[in-house]
Amino acid sequence: MSYNLLKGKRGIIFGALNEQSIAWKVAVKAVEEGATITLSNTPMAIRMGQVDALAQQLGCEVIAADATSVEDLEEVFRRSQEVLGGKIDFVLHSIGMSPNVRKKRTYDDLDYSMLDKTLDISAISFHKMIQVAKKQNAIADYGSIVALTYMAAQRTMFGYNDMADAKALLESIARSFGYIYGREHNVRVNTISQSPTMTTAGSGVKGMDKLFDFANRMSPLGNASADECADYCIVMFSDLTRKVTMQNLYHDGGFSSMGMSLRAMATYQKGLEEYMDENGNIIYG
Repeated sequence: MSYNLLKGKRGIIFGALNEQSIAWKVAVKAVEEGATITLSNTPMAIRMGQVDALAQQLGCEVIAADATSVEDLEEVFRRSQEVLGGKIDFVLHSIGMSPNVRKKRTYDDLDYSMLDKTLDISAISFHKMIQVAKKQNAIADYGSIVALTYMAAQRTMFGYNDMADAKALLESIARSFGYIYGREHNVRVNTISQSPTMTTAGSGVKGMDKLFDFANRMSPLGNASADECADYCIVMFSDLTRKVTMQNLYHDGGFSSMGMSLRAMATYQKGLEEYMDENGNIIYG
C-alpha cells in the first residue's frame, strides 16, 4: 500500500545488489511511494548482481561507481541531478565489506592493509559521499541522508570482527557531518541500526545463523526484516521526520534494550565444540 510519502522527491540508492539486499527493497519502496531515483554500485557488483534488472523494473538509471573514489562519487551526484532534473532529496548508504572477514582473519590477527580497506569501504565512503554532495550543493534543503549500521558499533558481537570498528566510525561521521550539514542547509544525517538480516553481505559474518536466531529470541517483537527496514528508511526520507538528525536509530524489535529473555534463556546451549581448535582451545575471534 502506497502513502505517497516521497511524491515528487529524488533519491540515490547506493548498494543494491540482489533481491536480498536491503538497498534493493528500499529502492522498490521509494519508487512505490512516488520518488524517482538512481542506483549506484561498483562495476563488479553490477556485473555480478542483478542491479540492471532492478533498474529496468523501476525505470531508473544505474551509475557505476566505486564509493571510495571521490571522482566516481562526484559523477554520481552530478549525473543523478541531471537525470532526475534537480537536487537530491534523499540518499541511502548501504555499503559494507571486510576483506578480513572474507579471509577469515580473527580480530586479534587482522591484516592491517585489509583493515584500511574495511574502513574506507564501509565508513569513510560515507564521509566522502556527504562531502561530495555538500561541495556540489547537491542535496535539497531538508534532505535526508541515511546509512545502515549495526549495534556491534556499541556492543561486542562475536564474529563481527573489524566491521564493528567500521560501523562505530560510520555512526560518528553521521553525528559530525549531521551537525554541519544541518546548520548550513537543514540536511539531516542519520544511521539505522538494523536487526541481523540474511543479506548476501550479512550471511558472510561468522555464526550469522546463530546470531540471527539469538536476536530473534531476545527481541520482544522479533527481528526486523529487510522489508520492514525499507519501510523505516522511507519514513526517514519523508517530510514526517524533518527534525530528526544525528541519531542512531535502532530498528531491531527491541533487541538493543534487552538483557536476557525467557526464550533465549530456555534455549541456551553450553556446547562450544564447534568453536574449538584441534587442541581443544576456544577460538574467541
